[in-house]
Amino acid sequence: MKQTPGNGPPPDKEQRKPFAMIREFHLADWFTLANAVCGTGALFSILTYLQTKDVRHVYFACGMVAAALAFDVLDGRIARWRQKSSVLGRELDSLADIISFGVAPAVIAYGCGMQGLYDRIVLTYFVACGVSRLARYNVTAEEMSEKDGKVRYFEGTPIPTSLLLVLAMFWAASQDALHESLWFGTVDIAGFTLHPIVLLFAVSGSLMISRIRFPKF
Repeated sequence: MKQTPGNGPPPDKEQRKPFAMIREFHLADWFTLANAVCGTGALFSILTYLQTKDVRHVYFACGMVAAALAFDVLDGRIARWRQKSSVLGRELDSLADIISFGVAPAVIAYGCGMQGLYDRIVLTYFVACGVSRLARYNVTAEEMSEKDGKVRYFEGTPIPTSLLLVLAMFWAASQDALHESLWFGTVDIAGFTLHPIVLLFAVSGSLMISRIRFPKF
């Protein structure tokens, strides 16, 4: 049945306003979006490296992840300073983090040469652990909070710790230790390739989903 203006209530005026959702953003949310932008920039940089083989793009990609961490720290500080936070902001933060500290490090590792079948399985596991860790944090944050609403500890390592892996890739690139020259070489298992260095991602992912408690500073 074709709807006419008289068939139902008029749309909410707020829904008709352009960019209505953006008006709900707090200042901290813009820094969270900058985090996501940096993570996306890292992905584009490593894809450009795969096309051009210009190692500078590996440096750019790693630098963008470092910048994402800076914005990630700032958004929390700004939210506490202004005493303004929201469920939307928390969800934005998680989505930005999985791009910048989950997907981007995995793709940087792939671009640097961890391209065997087992490498891809491990890198996928790493991203899945990051997603799971963030989801668990979102649903348990209130349980772990004190009376003042602050979370005193993390369960599992925070996903931004993947920056350490990114810095390792930066160092490898500076030493021309990429692709066939990756540290620790390769291992062939059942006709498929594994770069042992990728196991660092397996360890990082496993720590993220562990029950080990880490104090939040």
